[in-house]
Amino acid sequence: MYRPGRRNLITDIAGLAVGHATDEHVRSGVTAVLCGSGWTAGVDVRGGGPGGRETDALSAENLVGRAHALVLAGGSVFGLAAADGVAAVLSSRGIGLQLRKEGIAIPIVPAAVLHDLANGGDKSWGVSPPYRELGMRALAAADADFALGSVGAGRGAMAGSLKGGIGSSSVDLGEGLIVGALVALNSVGSPMMPDGKTYWAWAFELGQEFGGGGPPKSTMDLSDPAPDESRLAWALRRLQPGANTTLAVAACNADLSTAECKRVAMMAQDGIARAVRPAHTPFDGDTIFAVASGELALAKDLLRAAEIGRIGSAAADCLARAIARAVHES
Repeated sequence: MYRPGRRNLITDIAGLAVGHATDEHVRSGVTAVLCGSGWTAGVDVRGGGPGGRETDALSAENLVGRAHALVLAGGSVFGLAAADGVAAVLSSRGIGLQLRKEGIAIPIVPAAVLHDLANGGDKSWGVSPPYRELGMRALAAADADFALGSVGAGRGAMAGSLKGGIGSSSVDLGEGLIVGALVALNSVGSPMMPDGKTYWAWAFELGQEFGGGGPPKSTMDLSDPAPDESRLAWALRRLQPGANTTLAVAACNADLSTAECKRVAMMAQDGIARAVRPAHTPFDGDTIFAVASGELALAKDLLRAAEIGRIGSAAADCLARAIARAVHES
């Protein structure tokens, strides 16, 4: 029987730290994931309206394939500036690629953003959006323990007609192998079945991490009520290309390559499909990063491929659970 890690957070993978910075006036924020001195990483983009930075640096055919930190941010395109702040602070600490012995450290900080510009917060920032500073604050707050719910990149997020937010979970697969996920949920689709009470992810819950509601009470609960004018108006207001996104990080402590991290990220996307309906729409920017600490050595033969499959499957389960936790905690 699988069980969550000690914290039931992505930071059950030793060496990871997560920090939030929230601007209540703007109703937005930033979440930073610190990956020590640089972990192997990959990324998979499945939504139709993504916004990101340095994702190509994580392609297996390219040079780097590692990340020193990851940034999830609100603010749509303006939120990409959060990675500038994180990169500047890391470089000042000497963290990053060192191309010359006497040269400046160059941190690799991939980022992805969600659209929360229509949530009622004050966005009249002129030529000085707050996200660079929020990125620095999120990095300064990075720790093994962090809050879930309506904080950081999830502050202004929505999940269908419900509040979205930050969620996380982990699973101990035994023999020292740990897998975890972190999500900033801002989806077009709903995390709830048509009864409005049952999570699509109910079958993946461990313990009562998102309320212990269990399955729908009857098949009648699954009938979809006819939309009224107010629900239709809400949907039309939400459905704008790039206006909604599920951003996530999957992590493990195995010695994965960049290509293997990409495979885990691809498999982890199934967690969104399990927990949100519909998923990966033209209006979402669904982006999943995967990172690996390299602490645990996997086999080098055919068994390795089987282990990658097990890690990817666990990452999808963790992401489904993290999505439900995001809504429960918000």
